[in-house]
Amino acid sequence: MRFKIDQNLPAECAAMLREAGFQVDTADDEGLSGADDVAVSEATRATGCALVTLDLGFSDIRSYPPEEYTGIIVLRSKVQDKITLGSMLRRLILVLRERPPKGQLWIVEPDRIRYREG
Repeated sequence: MRFKIDQNLPAECAAMLREAGFQVDTADDEGLSGADDVAVSEATRATGCALVTLDLGFSDIRSYPPEEYTGIIVLRSKVQDKITLGSMLRRLILVLRERPPKGQLWIVEPDRIRYREG
């Protein structure tokens, strides 16, 4: 499974996914630093990666229909420090080992993961 880490997430998130055995690209690695959501979404679709982001704009299924993507995963937390994000990502990794997000929007919150298909 391949993932693209959005520019709004710390580099540690990419490292955690790599250590878990996933292929990971970052928006920064691909020259998308400062790019708008449309450019990031197009690059994500073109490379067949699932997007991992903090950007709630990607949870708008009218603008980003989940069925058109390999997966959209939005981390949603009031606190966005590295410790909290790391904890959420560790929980996410456990789920990703069991099921892919293909064609789905996942909203990862500190206490649950919500799934939505297109």
